Order: sequence, then C-alpha cells, then structure tokens
Amino acid sequence: MKTRVLFLCTGNSARSQMAEGYLRRAAGDRYEAMSAGIEPKGLNPLAVEAMREIGIDISQQKSKEVEELLGTNPAYVVTVCDNAKEKCPLFPGSFKSVHWDLQDPAGAEGGQEEKLAVFRRVRDEIVTRIDHEFLNDAATRSA
Repeated sequence: MKTRVLFLCTGNSARSQMAEGYLRRAAGDRYEAMSAGIEPKGLNPLAVEAMREIGIDISQQKSKEVEELLGTNPAYVVTVCDNAKEKCPLFPGSFKSVHWDLQDPAGAEGGQEEKLAVFRRVRDEIVTRIDHEFLNDAATRSA
C-alpha cells in the first residue's frame, strides 16, 4: 500500500500542485500524492510551464478544495504556506504534519520572465524538500 501525502496550500494553483506532480513522478511506486487548497483558484499556467521544464506534466491536475479529501486518510499533511497551516481542517486518523513556508509564486510581479523565474525558484525548493524529506531513505524510515 502506498503512503498518502497531501500537499495543502491556499489556492491549490501552484505550490501544492507542483509538489503533487513532482512526488508522483519521483516516487509514484511508494507514495500517493494529492493536493488541495483552502480556497481553490485553478491551476496556474506558470506552474505547468515550470514543471514542464523539468519533464513533468501537471496540466491535467485539477484544483481541489481540501474538504473533498477529508476521507482520504493521508499519512502526511504538508502545508506549504502559513495560511494553509492556520486554516487546515482536522483530518480524522493519525498523520504526520509537516510545514514548509514557501513563497507564493502566483503573487510574483513583473513581466512573464520575471514571474516564471519565481515559479522556477519555488519549484526547485519543493524538489529539494521532497528529495530530502520523502525520498531520502533515512528520512522515511524514521517517519
């Protein structure tokens, strides 16, 4: 049975979507990756582009409200922003809570290239954190 990981942010448009896509691609045999938002806004096209650059297609992922996933019994709930951490509903059962305070790339200003640069930086931070906290064998054995 795969370990379920839920990535949760405010809009489920960028950070949590990129995390879901990366974990699914990197360790789909070990983890079931899901994402949701407190107030879903739809998938951000720049998140799709940033992930496409590293060979991951998230274009078919859908923005979901967290209440839709309350019955999924995740082993981990990873909040990727302070707002999601504060407003996260209580999930039934036991799970490990993880918090990453990541910049919201959807709030980036400037032209298309400047905005995409912020998405890339946040994407790379997500990749590093997932590699370290979920794909590093020592980290998952101690969980």
